Amino acid sequence: MDDIYNNRILEFAGNIPLTGVLDDADASAEKHSRLCGSKLKVYLKVEGGIVTAFSHEVRACALGQASASIMAHHIIGASSGEIRQAREDMLAMLKQGGEGPTGRFEDMRVLSPVRDFKARHASTMLTFEAVVDALDQIEDRSPALNAAG
Repeated sequence: MDDIYNNRILEFAGNIPLTGVLDDADASAEKHSRLCGSKLKVYLKVEGGIVTAFSHEVRACALGQASASIMAHHIIGASSGEIRQAREDMLAMLKQGGEGPTGRFEDMRVLSPVRDFKARHASTMLTFEAVVDALDQIEDRSPALNAAG
């Protein structure tokens, strides 16, 4: 259990950037982990399929905080496709022993010890679930963006 609360994870959890409400967001989404009570709300602004602004409100356990922090450090400038691929890579890392995200979201690999604690997967994935929900909302309103990701 100590591995999932290592110094690097705790460092991310304790330094969460871009917190608060983004007033002119194109979409927002809230997700919650019933198991641990973690809750996260994200706000996204997207132009041409690229995230141009992001903020979030994080009330989560240390793992949810760390994951949200890593997302906030790297999401601005990311394409919808990059985010969706990173989500798939995270799921593969947690559930199938995959390597984890590459590129701008490679820091998410610090959460690889969580794979051994299935009960912690949901809180670790909250930020991805919320961001993808917000992306879906934006893309549903602007079908042309689907090709841009």
